[in-house]
Parts: sequence; C-alpha cells; structure tokens
Amino acid sequence: MRIGKRLDEERTADVVGAIILGIIAGYIGRLLMPGRDKMGFIATMLIGLAGAVVGFLLFTELLGIGDNNMFDLGGLLGAIVGVMIVLALYRVALKNKEHPLAR
Repeated sequence: MRIGKRLDEERTADVVGAIILGIIAGYIGRLLMPGRDKMGFIATMLIGLAGAVVGFLLFTELLGIGDNNMFDLGGLLGAIVGVMIVLALYRVALKNKEHPLAR
C-alpha cells in the first residue's frame, strides 16, 4: 500500500509541476510574441501546457536532444519554443475569421 501512495504523490507533483511550467512558459512565450490575443490566465496556462508538449516532442523525438521528463525546469526552453509555435498556429487559425477571439 505504501508504494501506491508514493506513486500518487509523484503524480500529484508531476501535475503541479506541469501547471507551473505551463504558466511560466505561457507568459514568457506571450511576452516574446506580443499581439492582441485576448486570453486570460487559464487560456495562457493551457497554451503553455500545449507548448510544453509540443516543445518536448520537438526536441526529444525529432531532434533527439533533452531528457524524458516532459515537465521539468530543464524543459522550459523547449516549452517556450513550443508556446511560440502553438501561439503562431492559433493566430493563423483566427486571422481572418469572424470570431470574438480573432484579432
């Protein structure tokens, strides 16, 4: 039973680490790519989490650099690059649309 409790604690720590990394990467990525994106805290965090996944896949799977920990401080650079990619795709998708979030 002790092993199961330890795994739950590790999963909780991974989730908290992922959220923190998403917040930091989301805001840094949005600072590096300024624009008229009307998104709040939750949307920025979600863009940051998506960017962390994209950055992880880009660096570890395609380029073969980095480690296997998706949400760690060492992956912050990859997450920021991923946020910038996701944000650019977001802006392209909403460019000429009649949508309240379009710029």
